[in-house]
Amino acid sequence: MENGNESLTIGAFAKAAGVNVETIRFYQRKGLLLEPERPHGSIRRYGAADVTRVRFVKSAQRLGFSLDEIADLLKLEDGTHCDEASSLAEHKLRDVQEKLADLGRMEAVLTQLVCACHSRKGNVSCPPIASLQRGEELRDTASR
Repeated sequence: MENGNESLTIGAFAKAAGVNVETIRFYQRKGLLLEPERPHGSIRRYGAADVTRVRFVKSAQRLGFSLDEIADLLKLEDGTHCDEASSLAEHKLRDVQEKLADLGRMEAVLTQLVCACHSRKGNVSCPPIASLQRGEELRDTASR
């Protein structure tokens, strides 16, 4: 590793990065984090650059990037490939916007179902259950 100041055991590293030890090992298996050499029977040591890298991965995950997308971003981490990073971020933004639109449609359908529940009178079947059984109202309303 190129940290120069590796002094953290894997447990201390995980704690400093705000993750658990298994997360560190998982990131190593996925190639997102290098596994340091084990000096002559000693334990592996990690440094500040490793902590920064794990925090980068966690921040990217919170923004919705997949681990494969994060691997692509990590290849650009030297900061000289801004156009490529921008393209990846624009693609993720479009994905998020599509998901928000889908969630808006779902909200509209669920709002209608809840309102139908509250306004039903007498001995009629439960509107959400009936609608889900038919499937038609959900598809018709969701596709509008």
